[in-house]
Amino acid sequence: MFKLGQNVQQESGDQIMEVIDLEPGVIKNVITEWKDELGNTMIGKFSELQLTDVDSEKITIGS
Repeated sequence: MFKLGQNVQQESGDQIMEVIDLEPGVIKNVITEWKDELGNTMIGKFSELQLTDVDSEKITIGS
């Protein structure tokens, strides 16, 4: 489950997006926002199953 403000990306993509809204339902729809290569703000809707959490995949090296 995702939460507002969380960074996500599609399983097969490399574009990092921010969760800006959630639509409840049997399968949750996640509304995301990101900037394209021209600086335009883009908004997309994805099934929760299509996205992965980018924040939890960060690896910290050293201490």
